[in-house]
Amino acid sequence: MTTEPDTRRQPARSITLPGILLGLGLGGFVDGILFHQILQLHHMLSSADTANIDIGSYPVTSVHGLQINTLWDGFFHTFTWLCVLSGLGLLYARVTSSRGRVWASRTLWGWILAGWGIFNLVEGVVDHHVLGIHHVVSGPYQTVADITFLVAGALLVAAGWALQRSGRAVDLCETADGATVSGARRG
Repeated sequence: MTTEPDTRRQPARSITLPGILLGLGLGGFVDGILFHQILQLHHMLSSADTANIDIGSYPVTSVHGLQINTLWDGFFHTFTWLCVLSGLGLLYARVTSSRGRVWASRTLWGWILAGWGIFNLVEGVVDHHVLGIHHVVSGPYQTVADITFLVAGALLVAAGWALQRSGRAVDLCETADGATVSGARRG
């Protein structure tokens, strides 16, 4: 009895997780760089004195308060950087082991947008509403700004989902009749 080598290919792994991790990290970078650093609308603990948990008061108008907020902004940026690094590592691993499978860029960008939206939703619910440690803006428009942040997150998830669904993967090792380049039929 002759045993032929198994020429069937393993199903390619998806780029969903790498895309979502990239979106989480990049969305966090946009939030941290735009809201925390450039516009200086808030920092991680800028509403600690009115938070739903007792963590002390760290007003950004005092040197000590700004030092603590900057430290926690650094922890936040470290988390977002690790998300981007993990997303890139997983994406590289998935693409290099795909053996001819190529994804349309809209698939990756769709998952990145969805990841950014997930970031907004989780960060908005947890930090703005549950913990109350900071808000998009403080003052009379605080609730409107926080809800707008959540709506933007939901829209990013929906747009990302729609975009990634419109992208298709192409298998460069498969012929039109379903056979692989090596001659084996895919089943």
